[in-house]
Amino acid sequence: MITDAEWERIRGGLRFGQVLRGTVVKVPRPGAIGIFVDIGLGVGGFVDVLLLPEQAERWPAEGTVTDFEVWWAFDRQQLRLKPSDPQYLRKNFADFFADIRPSWPADIGRPLPRPHRLHRNRTHLR
Repeated sequence: MITDAEWERIRGGLRFGQVLRGTVVKVPRPGAIGIFVDIGLGVGGFVDVLLLPEQAERWPAEGTVTDFEVWWAFDRQQLRLKPSDPQYLRKNFADFFADIRPSWPADIGRPLPRPHRLHRNRTHLR
């Protein structure tokens, strides 16, 4: 695991739609969750089931090396990815992003949003 400062530095250099080469390292429940990808940045990559083909047998298998695009990043140290290769992308991706994330075409090339700072002591949330 990397430090929060290193995560901020990595995030600062990434853009939506940026292509990263990655290796599929885990497919925990084919057809149900998504896939975990090593992108060589010290943080994990993850492709959500909603971006992958409906047929799990069309998903990239563990060990597959292919290109992924930066789709999103949350505060935790993980990048959400989108397969670049259409064979690993849901069939109706154009309709999907038009409904779920209509800003996607305009987001491409924009920097990732800065992470929110959360207090380490969350007792105020109780």
